[in-house]
Amino acid sequence: MNKRITEYIFFLVLLLGSLGLQAQPQQPVELPSNSEYLLLDKGLQYRITKAINSMYNFDFPTAERDFLVIMYQYPEHPLPDFLMALGYWWRIEVDVTNTRYDNVFIQYLERANEKAERMFDANPNNKEAAFFLAAGYGFMGRLYSERKSWTKATFAGKNALKYMELSRGEEEFNPELLLGDALFNYFSVWIPENYPLLRPVMALFPKGNKELGIQQLETVASNAFYTRVEAQYFLFRLYASMENRPYDALRISEYLHQKFPNNPYFHRSYARHLYSVGRWSESVRESYEILDRIDQKQTGYEANSGRYASFYVAEYNFRTGNKAVAKQYYQKTVAYGEESESQESGYYLHALIQLGKIESEAGNKAKAKAYFNRVKKYAKRKHPAHKEARDFIKKNKL
Repeated sequence: MNKRITEYIFFLVLLLGSLGLQAQPQQPVELPSNSEYLLLDKGLQYRITKAINSMYNFDFPTAERDFLVIMYQYPEHPLPDFLMALGYWWRIEVDVTNTRYDNVFIQYLERANEKAERMFDANPNNKEAAFFLAAGYGFMGRLYSERKSWTKATFAGKNALKYMELSRGEEEFNPELLLGDALFNYFSVWIPENYPLLRPVMALFPKGNKELGIQQLETVASNAFYTRVEAQYFLFRLYASMENRPYDALRISEYLHQKFPNNPYFHRSYARHLYSVGRWSESVRESYEILDRIDQKQTGYEANSGRYASFYVAEYNFRTGNKAVAKQYYQKTVAYGEESESQESGYYLHALIQLGKIESEAGNKAKAKAYFNRVKKYAKRKHPAHKEARDFIKKNKL
């Protein structure tokens, strides 16, 4: 399943999970005076800035050493376990088809949730505990959605919403708590706009506001500490794929790549957004760098990133008339796509089509037909690539 669609299904699961909460709305609670919430400890934030930056920059050994120090200092607090889990989430995020980090990721989240639940049991007004429980169950739901474990995803989503209700609307308390509000506001409108059949169901939810959701994401991206990068991640994805604001997506992905130059997800996103706005030579430069890092086996750089990078290099050379180089990198796109089991992706299918056209132009009809038949094998019949392959075979009598 397309990764983007899977993620949308996760947000739908979250929203549907909240239906069970509507009959018993949570009453707002007062923030305790003289708060001792660790999330508000500016001294701790200063001390672990380097660790969090190391995590996002894929220097996991450095980050985890510092997280273990925090765990030693605050053994009953969920924060260090949650941060350890977040590091494993980013290992997963670069290639969500790879399941080797799933168990350790879930184990750290379960430990964080257990500690947060003890805090919450001791004080049901503890918004910090509610924040960690909402975040912990939310990340569990995202992984379970990727793995198509819909029962587990629904359970996690309902729990995430239950605890999010206890921490929503407190932006003056801490911008960390605003991320859930922002995503709820955006997706509760986006889903019925794009899936009309769900409009009757979505009418049961509180009314959202997409524009407010984006404003809230921008606020979190500018002012939060722990959730700032996560908000920036959602922002550039929304701007690129849903809001038709490619230059804003480029602005954020460029900033993230510059700040975390060894993060392969931000690196390939930067290359992608450069390409989407027509800055092709810069995109190719970054793509060659990605491919070089894959060859060097740099942490996190793998086949999924190679599929993106090879495609941009191939397309640039095809458009500029260098078809020999284009063919080489289309073939790399296909090889990386098969290694990452991404045969239904648009880049993989388009690379096969381009290879078929190149071979047909060279008079190699048998090779050309083989490429187009692979498109028909992996693309659904209604997919534009499937139609293009059928039409090319028919028109050119392959």
